[in-house]
Amino acid sequence: MKKQRFVLLGLGLLLAATSAFSQTVVSKAKIPFDFIVAGKTLPAGEYAIQKLELAESTLAIRSSDLRTQMMAQSNRCEALNAPSEGKLVFHKYGEQYFLAQIWSAGNPSGRELPKSQREVEVAQDYTVQNVIIVADLR
Repeated sequence: MKKQRFVLLGLGLLLAATSAFSQTVVSKAKIPFDFIVAGKTLPAGEYAIQKLELAESTLAIRSSDLRTQMMAQSNRCEALNAPSEGKLVFHKYGEQYFLAQIWSAGNPSGRELPKSQREVEVAQDYTVQNVIIVADLR
């Protein structure tokens, strides 16, 4: 009997921890070019970007075919006006794209990814261009 209670308690804690790290979809988008997040190059394709509920600064980035998955740290950023549609903002240097910001429609708070060492190095040789991809929730 004591062993069963211990097992049930363990399962309950496991379920609580799992739900605590559940994810909220921020946006989905089809990205037509390879791009870099936290120093890792991701192939072009359709992606879902989610934030963890308890660790809001952590983003989960997954391709629709689940072949590409990663986690990245982000910071909160604010806009004066909430965007009318969700969007992903990329910094483009030459032919390299770096994911920089994620915005949800109607929300003046977004997520901003810190510049990786690779982006800092590339930025020394090129002028940055912002490339915006419209994102939506599905």
